Amino acid sequence: MLKKIPVDQVRLGMFLHGLCGSSWLDHPFWKTSFVIKDQADLDKLLRSPVKEVLIDVDKGLDVAAPAEAPAPGTADDERLRAELRQEGPATRPSRPVPEALSLGAEVERAQRVLAQAKKEVGVLFREARLGKVVSTEHLGPLVDDISDSVLRNPSALISLARLKTKDDYTYLHSVAVAALAAGLARQLQLSTDEIREAALAGLLHDLGKAAIPLDILNKPGRLTDEEFGQVKAHPRAGYDMLVEAGVQSEMALDVCLHHHEKVDGSGYPDRLRGDAISLYAKMGAVCDVYDAITSDRPYKAGWHPAESIRRMAQWTKEGHFDERVFQAFVKCVGIYPTGSLVRMHSGRLGVVLDQSERSLLLPRVKVFFSTKSNTYIVPEVLELGTVQTNDRIVGHEDPQAWSIANLDEMWTGIPGRKP
Repeated sequence: MLKKIPVDQVRLGMFLHGLCGSSWLDHPFWKTSFVIKDQADLDKLLRSPVKEVLIDVDKGLDVAAPAEAPAPGTADDERLRAELRQEGPATRPSRPVPEALSLGAEVERAQRVLAQAKKEVGVLFREARLGKVVSTEHLGPLVDDISDSVLRNPSALISLARLKTKDDYTYLHSVAVAALAAGLARQLQLSTDEIREAALAGLLHDLGKAAIPLDILNKPGRLTDEEFGQVKAHPRAGYDMLVEAGVQSEMALDVCLHHHEKVDGSGYPDRLRGDAISLYAKMGAVCDVYDAITSDRPYKAGWHPAESIRRMAQWTKEGHFDERVFQAFVKCVGIYPTGSLVRMHSGRLGVVLDQSERSLLLPRVKVFFSTKSNTYIVPEVLELGTVQTNDRIVGHEDPQAWSIANLDEMWTGIPGRKP
């Protein structure tokens, strides 16, 4: 049962269902539904502009009444202490962490997730373009599938989602960012619930682009100032759509609104700087840019993943991205991401199969082409940095320069694999 109470009646052990009378940007919490579990959180709330709150007495304590206060040492007291040691009751049960799988074992599952995600995100964007109130309730199972796939093996779905055509970009960009955000959350050792929420935030982050005319969205040339102004309005438009749709995830709302902010304060829409940008929005910014620059667009070809990482490292130094978040992102996708074509010191070409926990420079590589004889050779999987091989990566290569058309099949194992 929900009750609205003045903020000065809030006490430890209450479950806050909502904060009243204040914008979510004005209060000090990233979530509005949680248990007040320590004095620091209570003090933050009392110092905030919030005047009233909604509490759920079925999930936490009610308003204090002297006769009802639990005596020390009672079962109620033990229950409260146990509850306060946790993050608070979730709105849905926490999902178990799935068992890790090899890339080969996960890639076919990831392929099916990607196909389903493309359909569902397509419906979402079409509803938004028609001016309908979008429905996000059906995304729950898809978000579970994305986060579970990333937890089993992050390389599979992340790398498959990167292999989109320019015609699929609008929809599959959201899916790719969802996979990247879940992988980054995993790398940052966030909880499984936060990994799932990061996937949802990725799916919804660019919904506001449905409000941009297609001739502007796909314009091959330079945008006019007026056109760029319409593009810059998409985070706010998406945020408003999600609020109207009743989306409760503070992370999804925050990432949608602030994934174009930069730590140096030059981003949009609010020109936030440094710690004023949440961890989640900083994660969204890195994931969004990486997928955008590695993807073929109607007006430009995507950059090689390794080159994209190099350029993003420079942008991080210039103040675009949070350095800690970017470093975690590189550990997640690798310096040579899965699916990259690389040149070996031996003169062979290979495709990166998976990342190594030992070093970012030592992924598993399948070599299959000799640059010396300009011909295919019998494929061989190299475990770099082990006694079994003394070969090493010296750089990345462009598959088109070597007329290699089946690179995706080389690492996915799926004949004729297309996004």
